[in-house]
Amino acid sequence: MRQWRLIIHSPMNGTANMAVDAAILDAVSQEKVAPTLRFYAWEPLCLSLGYGQRYREVDENGLQKNGWHVVRRSTGGQAILHGDELTYSVTLPMGHPLTQGDITESYRKISLALLRALTYLGLSPRADRQDDLPKGAKGAVCFEVPSHYEVTVNGKKLLGSAQMRRKSGLLQHGTLPLVGDIARICDALKYEHEEKRESAKEQVRQRALTLYDALGEVVTWEQAAEAITRGFMEQFELDFSHEDLTTEEIEEAERLIEEVYGAESWTQKRK
Repeated sequence: MRQWRLIIHSPMNGTANMAVDAAILDAVSQEKVAPTLRFYAWEPLCLSLGYGQRYREVDENGLQKNGWHVVRRSTGGQAILHGDELTYSVTLPMGHPLTQGDITESYRKISLALLRALTYLGLSPRADRQDDLPKGAKGAVCFEVPSHYEVTVNGKKLLGSAQMRRKSGLLQHGTLPLVGDIARICDALKYEHEEKRESAKEQVRQRALTLYDALGEVVTWEQAAEAITRGFMEQFELDFSHEDLTTEEIEEAERLIEEVYGAESWTQKRK
């Protein structure tokens, strides 16, 4: 249980990234591979919708204007615009100590490693139960809606995560924005008029921030990945083996790109 895979991927499009996470979940669930920590990036920028989110919230004109893609996640939650960030995924077989208890409990456990990682970068982060967070936040944007054990700095969300469980496995992935305007996601979502869009942008900026906003200096993708790796290693006393996907995982990811994550029927399944 203490021997994990560490996978570091070059940037890929959103469809490929979601397919790879799902392929890893399938392999880990069957215990064909070890528990896996994966880091990845997105190219081009991509709007990801939560599993149950309505596609009608997407501004297709905004996506086309900016050259952004859209994909639907297998996990819940609200929309995220993936770009200047580090994305992590943790994949575990059910029965692993980190999966014990309900979803809230596994969020709490995994957040301990993320908190530790951010302290290495010079921050003083928090991760609270949803009940302890400010009330009244709602909307289509992940970073304006609090949930259990989201990582915050100075009361603003810094790192958002989403989780899904199968009978035999758990996948949690999350986003650490490094630089840029945290509110540009609003250019990918529909609003009644531009004044509403600008108001939504201001609301996002009040409730969320990037790592640069928090620190006042740039942390590279590699530095952030190294800090999170160290956080997991020391929090859970892990040994990491640097690996890549197996042939079987690659083949499964290719199938999922074609049949699921790249299919309009999946992306637009909830109108």
